[in-house]
Amino acid sequence: MSIEPYVINDVEIQDINQSIAYFQSLFNELTLSHIPIKEKGNFIGCIAENDIRCFEANKKLTDYQYAIEYFSTHPEEHWLDCYTAFAKNNANIMPVVTKDTQTYLGYIELHDMLDMFYNTSFLHEPGAIIIIEKGIKDYSFSEICQIVESGQNKVLGAIVNKLSNDTAQITIKLSPEGINEVLQNFRRYNYKIISSHQEDAFLENLKDRSKYLDKYLNI
Repeated sequence: MSIEPYVINDVEIQDINQSIAYFQSLFNELTLSHIPIKEKGNFIGCIAENDIRCFEANKKLTDYQYAIEYFSTHPEEHWLDCYTAFAKNNANIMPVVTKDTQTYLGYIELHDMLDMFYNTSFLHEPGAIIIIEKGIKDYSFSEICQIVESGQNKVLGAIVNKLSNDTAQITIKLSPEGINEVLQNFRRYNYKIISSHQEDAFLENLKDRSKYLDKYLNI
């Protein structure tokens, strides 16, 4: 899904020759973390509110050109790539420019991307969350989907949320039916279950055996 329908332009791109006092006043009226900047009509990047607050009001932005950060996206960009750009630049605004000429078209706001993420099946649809772990070279999404769908379940979404020490930790959202069977199938394929589940018969059996052993040792 592209971001084009979410592009807005109710805040104009500002010229680099404006005074710092002007930008400070503008940020007082806005809830944006950055403002897009142009020079000679061309988009050159963004200036952050945190920086503007530290500059001398009687000077111009040209005196602090080094503080301008370049980041942007284009209308055909997938929303997930755009979401990553938001995180990298610690911004709640993302300038949108044409891919070929870098012409400024407007911007998108972070909360619109969050709304889009919420409306995906991964968050919006009811289901169960399972977190699994396996060696980076040993897991595959085709195998994970096969394990989940071998019963009556469907994969609603999956995210690799951690890569470390040659292992991958993966969060899966699936339809809530037959969770115990899915957990046991993952174990048979040597996946480690990180999340805890009341439906997990394997752990319940371990608890029962542990209680029996404790009782036996205390006789």
